[in-house]
Amino acid sequence: MKLNPFVIAMQACSVLAISTNTLADTTTNIKLNTMDVKGRALSYYKDDETSFATRTQTPIDKTPQSVQVVTHTMIEDQAARQITDLYRSISGLSQNNVSTVTLRGFSQDEILYDGLKGDPYGDFSIPQLFTIDQVQVLKGPSGALYGAGEPGGVINYVTKKPTYDPHNTVQASVGNKHFLSGSVESSGPLNKEASKRYRVGIYSDGQHSYRNNVKEQNRIIDLGYAWDINDNDTLTTQYTNIHQNINGARLRGIPTDNDGNFLAPLSWNNNEKTDYQELNAQVFQTKLDHTINSWLDSNVAVRYFENTETQKYHEINKLLDTNGDGIADTSKRQYRDQVRKRKGITLAGNLIAELGKHTLLVGSEFYHEKNRFTYSRATGTADGVSNLSLIHPVYGKDNTNNYIMHKHTNEDTTSDQLGLYVQDQWAITNKLELTSGVRVDRIKQDYHNHLKDSSVGYYDTGYSTRIGATYEINDHLKPYTAFSTGFVPQDAENQQTSVGGPFDPEESRQIEVGMRSYWLNNRLNVNLATYHIIRRNILQEDPNDTDKKVAFGQVRSQGVELDIMADITSRWVANINYAYNDTIVEKAFNGIKYANGKRFANTPHNQLGVWTRYDFPHIRSSIGLGADYVSQQINRQGQKVKPYTVYDASWQTHWEKWKFQLNIKNLFDKKYAVSGFTKTIGSFVGERRRVYLSATYDF
Repeated sequence: MKLNPFVIAMQACSVLAISTNTLADTTTNIKLNTMDVKGRALSYYKDDETSFATRTQTPIDKTPQSVQVVTHTMIEDQAARQITDLYRSISGLSQNNVSTVTLRGFSQDEILYDGLKGDPYGDFSIPQLFTIDQVQVLKGPSGALYGAGEPGGVINYVTKKPTYDPHNTVQASVGNKHFLSGSVESSGPLNKEASKRYRVGIYSDGQHSYRNNVKEQNRIIDLGYAWDINDNDTLTTQYTNIHQNINGARLRGIPTDNDGNFLAPLSWNNNEKTDYQELNAQVFQTKLDHTINSWLDSNVAVRYFENTETQKYHEINKLLDTNGDGIADTSKRQYRDQVRKRKGITLAGNLIAELGKHTLLVGSEFYHEKNRFTYSRATGTADGVSNLSLIHPVYGKDNTNNYIMHKHTNEDTTSDQLGLYVQDQWAITNKLELTSGVRVDRIKQDYHNHLKDSSVGYYDTGYSTRIGATYEINDHLKPYTAFSTGFVPQDAENQQTSVGGPFDPEESRQIEVGMRSYWLNNRLNVNLATYHIIRRNILQEDPNDTDKKVAFGQVRSQGVELDIMADITSRWVANINYAYNDTIVEKAFNGIKYANGKRFANTPHNQLGVWTRYDFPHIRSSIGLGADYVSQQINRQGQKVKPYTVYDASWQTHWEKWKFQLNIKNLFDKKYAVSGFTKTIGSFVGERRRVYLSATYDF
């Protein structure tokens, strides 16, 4: 029998039975005023305010767009080390490929840090959470504040800052597959007044994998300094150094048949032991917050990053049927030697004025980035690259130094984006608030192909808008609605006829209607959102020619998201996230084989994520259980990606200044694919059972 995730979520709500108490002084028989107190679920897993969705400190209930915050407690409870560990906690978010995600039906790879561009993890490395205090997701087009970006939404990482109170932590973790990690964090005041503060964080880990030849290592050094210069000025400076090495990678998928059945064991890997993906990156960020007077504030921020991502790996080039039974059993391989170097800087400044019933924001942002990409490859036995059996792979037959390498790419791209934006938050009444904003972006991009000694320049101007309203019917019901637009210029490289160009810029628009509600004395929070997104002129890799792009005329995404936080009892809390999404191609241009009405790749119709925690206060312990359900998907060429449900569990206990935590991910060792790519490269395999035991000492 098939279970409907929406029905499951509704049944979970129906079991909530929570009693409230009346405060009274039994000695004097004087009745005290009743206070609204947050339930434990809302205390653990919900933030009331965020500046991300408006660039001003605004209650989420007064934000006319869906915004979701994964708190530090949620990250700790789930022992999340990287963003992939948190997908269940964000409705409408699922894995796409490698390090990108799908959000409201669209691939989303734009990552912000403290609201600023400059992702140090590059194109294929996996973001780690050691330096992250919160993960915030603004759903739908965000161009009115953050400029060009994907219409499904944008992810923002809030980094850990120096603290006013001393906080010192040492943590060590072990796990199966030779997992071992250690970290030290220290933060606190540097003087008696705490006007000067510091942060030092060091993290290192290493692990093997259930996939052949794979090992992973991460090392992070995170430094911070904050200075309250006076009552009106605070300067915060941060530096982060990142190293990530994955041997036997870039880790790709496993080929499947049209019904989603793997054609090789899940341990199979197309890469050799000597293959690797290595990232070296560093980030410098500083921000000055200044209070000009009682009604006017300002802030100025700078973020600089640079990274080098080196990849030497084997890619599946073609599937072969060597015994003629109609089933692929061998991969023809291609060896790729790629180096990506990126440098970028963001300068941003904002003025925030409190003018009676109006909160006015005026800001500007400049982003400069330079990319260098070199790529050589050898293909098949003609260039010395041996084939690899899908069933009985034999590694180590080749010496990569003997491959006949061919230069494929040697290019530079320089991008400049200048954005100017204004926003007004108008409290029309005590219950009704209107938010409107507009941003204009001037974008310049220069592309140079060193192999062909050719250059292309590209200029564009884009406009993005948002207008929305929130209303408080009463303490329980708080509806909102919003209309927002987005604009994404095409890369100058893709404007060349050799890759299928020129292409018109992307445009998108969204209508969203939602309801935030609170029940049972704030022990039950239910958020419901519906949306309809239209996106035009999307570029994707041509499935029939990987060196070219194709554009879809129009894609429509619509769906419903339901987020529930609840106290089932005073000790038992739950976080439930359900999403329904339907993303299809409505118009296809130029005879492209993607027919009208075809579903988009990696856009499951149904997703359900559950995390629940039960506390044992007498022994200072808690247990947690999680579930992640994703319905059937398709890859870029229409092959099925099977539905799956994965369960997690955790145990946490405190003793004096120690915290011990056991986490089991994929409790029943489910074999599954999280998403699909193409028939040749296959589907991306989900993580098998992992067990982690950690000990944390706070002093």
